[in-house]
Amino acid sequence: MTFAFFDCLVLNTVMAARALTRRYDKVLRPFEISVVQFTVLMTVKNSPRMSVNSMAARISMDRTTLLRNLEPLRKRGLVIAGRPEKGNVRHFELTGKGAALLEEILPLWRDSQDELRALVADPGPEDFLGGLRALTAGEAREHADA
Repeated sequence: MTFAFFDCLVLNTVMAARALTRRYDKVLRPFEISVVQFTVLMTVKNSPRMSVNSMAARISMDRTTLLRNLEPLRKRGLVIAGRPEKGNVRHFELTGKGAALLEEILPLWRDSQDELRALVADPGPEDFLGGLRALTAGEAREHADA
C-alpha cells in the first residue's frame, strides 16, 4: 500500500493540534486567557500544591514554558505562589478569582469538547485521518472567511 505525504498521520495530527489550539484560543479570547493558560489553571486546580516540576511533567510541558504561562496568571491574581513546606520546591495555588474564572469558562469548554469528540468519534485509522482532516478543514474555512 502506498501512502501520499498528505495522508501522513503525524502531519495531520500536528495540523489538527494547531487547529484545536486556535479553536480553543478563540473560545477563550473573551476571558483574556489562552488554551495553554487554561490547561495550566486546570492543572493547578486539580493538583493543588503539586511542585512546578511535577505539574510540568503531568501536562508534558517543559518547566520554563510552564513558569512563563504561570506568571501572567499570577499577575492577574488567578494563582498565587505557595510557600514551600520545606526546601525550595515551588508550587502554585488557585485563588478565588481563578476558581471563579474557571467556573465561567467550563461550560464553554465542555460544549467545545462535545463538538470535537463528535468529529473523531470511534475512529479506525482511516476514520481518524478523516476526523483530523475534518477538524483542520473547518479551521481553514474559518480563516478564509476572516
